[in-house]
Amino acid sequence: MQFTEAPPQSLHQMTPFSNSTMNKSQFHRTRPWPGFPTSKSLRSFGDANCMEQLLVHCANAIESNDATLAQQILWVLNNIATPDGDSNQRLTCGFLRALIARAAKTGSCKMLAAMANAHSNIAIDTHKFSIIELASFVDLTPWHRFGFTAANAAILEAVEGYSIIHIVDLSLTHCMQIPTLIDAIANRHEVPPLVKLTVATAMEDVPPKLDLSYEELGSKLVNFARSKNVMMEFRVSPSSYKDGFATLIEQLRVQHLVYPESGEALVINCQMMLHYIPEETVNVAIPSANSNPYDFECSSTTSSFRTMFLKSLRSLDPTIVVLVDEDADLTSNDVVSRLRSAFNYLWIPYDSMDTFLPTGSKQRQWYEANICWKIENVIANEGFHRVERPETRSQWVQRMRNADFRGISFGEDAVSEVKAMLDEHAAGWGLKKEEDNLVLTWKGHNVVFATAWLPAA
Repeated sequence: MQFTEAPPQSLHQMTPFSNSTMNKSQFHRTRPWPGFPTSKSLRSFGDANCMEQLLVHCANAIESNDATLAQQILWVLNNIATPDGDSNQRLTCGFLRALIARAAKTGSCKMLAAMANAHSNIAIDTHKFSIIELASFVDLTPWHRFGFTAANAAILEAVEGYSIIHIVDLSLTHCMQIPTLIDAIANRHEVPPLVKLTVATAMEDVPPKLDLSYEELGSKLVNFARSKNVMMEFRVSPSSYKDGFATLIEQLRVQHLVYPESGEALVINCQMMLHYIPEETVNVAIPSANSNPYDFECSSTTSSFRTMFLKSLRSLDPTIVVLVDEDADLTSNDVVSRLRSAFNYLWIPYDSMDTFLPTGSKQRQWYEANICWKIENVIANEGFHRVERPETRSQWVQRMRNADFRGISFGEDAVSEVKAMLDEHAAGWGLKKEEDNLVLTWKGHNVVFATAWLPAA
């Protein structure tokens, strides 16, 4: 994409995210752009709707190659969107960073080349968590705990009576759900079943990041299970979301063929990971009823990796599939549409942080760095590099039905446990039931959904 040249201007005044954000005295010395507000009137731009409109105008300017207008709007945004301001300012700051990253990647004029150089100093530093830090991080809000609690209740009900439970844990948070599930299994059974846990190692490049290997993590989980008198086997599958977990699916298929009469429950636990599977369509074989959808030897058609993955799961005849994800649609190919959707969804974590984490706290910095990573991935990247592609609950429900699954309702125990968990958090969090599904809300806005599925008859 070619940008028109911007008039010569001093870039240092409008490039954000230097070692110290523009302070008040610097702010008032900033030279106003012709036709744009002075520093005294910038405060009128502080509400969320105005900030969203400025971001939209900036994105449109970048996409239409208008470097002059883009630079002017970036200047205004830099003066009102501080990384240590209120929740709206911090949110907008994250989007400003992402727009600069996008402009630096796609532009060619001198101003954007300078931005590219400056961008090397504003890279998002996502923290590598220890196990203890990650457990505390997950406990900060119900964002993940909601899905853990709902899923555990549904899983416990589905595996009743089985002596072997095989859990395939596709989780963004590195098995943080598993200790509570093991504890519940131990308390529920006089003679606990054997638990087989299989995890994919595909999320090492996506935050939150862990500072130890999966082999070390598995050892800790096995030892924890042993302390609860539960025998556990831990397996790592070197499988990636980038090809729809094809290696994992094949490993599960082989195990299913070798041990068809083992009587083990197969639990597929998907916690905010499936939206990383690409949407792009590929040429695939037209599968027969018993064939592998990843087999390319037959006549071909086109299908998305997500469709292939879900159909492959269905062919394994799992005991239960739990699908938990963020209730937002960030899949548009149009960057402005994605920006609007992301801005009107990702205000939630920033707003919720203000209720219990003080400014400058390490946990807030870690939490918001992860959100900034998400924003930049959604806005600045395209193609396979853009991996943050959540879909809404209704879209996933339709995908599951198309793959020949039927939804099941969460029982009263699940609802009660989720409500009890929410009582531990800020008053803004809520729960609602939509059809068979549970939905976590913040101030009435949908945040995360939980669904449970069985193979259709």
